[in-house]
Amino acid sequence: GLTIHGYLTLPRDSDGKKLPTVVLPHGGPFGSFDQWSFDRETQMLADAGYAVLQVNFRGSGNYGRAFLRAGALQWGATMQDDVTDATHWAVEQGIADPSRICIFGGSYGGYAALMGAVREPDLYRCAVGYVGVYDLPDVYEEAADDARWLRNWSGDWIGDPKTLGAVSPNRMAGRIKAPVFLAAGGKDDIAPIRHTQKMEKALKAAGTPVETLYFPTEG
Repeated sequence: GLTIHGYLTLPRDSDGKKLPTVVLPHGGPFGSFDQWSFDRETQMLADAGYAVLQVNFRGSGNYGRAFLRAGALQWGATMQDDVTDATHWAVEQGIADPSRICIFGGSYGGYAALMGAVREPDLYRCAVGYVGVYDLPDVYEEAADDARWLRNWSGDWIGDPKTLGAVSPNRMAGRIKAPVFLAAGGKDDIAPIRHTQKMEKALKAAGTPVETLYFPTEG
């Protein structure tokens, strides 16, 4: 019952039908949003022949306070459902070839990409997580170590650390069927490289194809 907005970018000279498609959830997630502007990743992918779908799922900014608040405590839940529903929309419209859909994102978008592969193993043919966070209890504990206000914010917006393991993709890697590509930087303080290393380890243990690219000195 919630209206979701977003952007669809099609390859030049395309008829817009049955295209290989990349679903590109934004980072943040709260208060961030995709907007009508030049986006390098989107244009690079469209130039390579992909349709690109950017979804302003609940919790995104620019749509009012109620829409923003609708994302609270919804990591891996209705925030993820919004991305899934948008993907199904692209298939139903005849835009996306259902056999050639990949989900790719950075930061929270990396989380959403891997959670998409967890929750919809038959919808996405590959998943790409760039500087993502994949273990939510770890995110909460890091916030608790930083400052009380950040711990309180995490509790109000991300959730109770006792239950966050249930929406942490590194703890559900066995559900992922699609091959995965992960990239991270060793000096990243926002999405520490250990998240990607944990995700890689879990995927390998599950027997899921995974490739990684690490830049130890990058922030």
